[in-house]
Amino acid sequence: MKFKHIESKIQTVKQGDPRWLLEDGLVIYPRAAIYIDKNCPSRERSIIENCVRQGWIQPIAHVYGKELTWDALR
Repeated sequence: MKFKHIESKIQTVKQGDPRWLLEDGLVIYPRAAIYIDKNCPSRERSIIENCVRQGWIQPIAHVYGKELTWDALR
């Protein structure tokens, strides 16, 4: 049996990576974020915020490699 090796075109970008921030000339945005709805109970919000501070929950983004290439060329 033969297997064909295929490389993924999708890359993972983590917070802290130089490619994490998106700049449009006016504003700088993180590539991804964690959104907590205003109706989330304060106890749960506090737990989530603590987990993010501790690094147990981390925002990541999956993007096509060509997006990163085009961003770098700008």
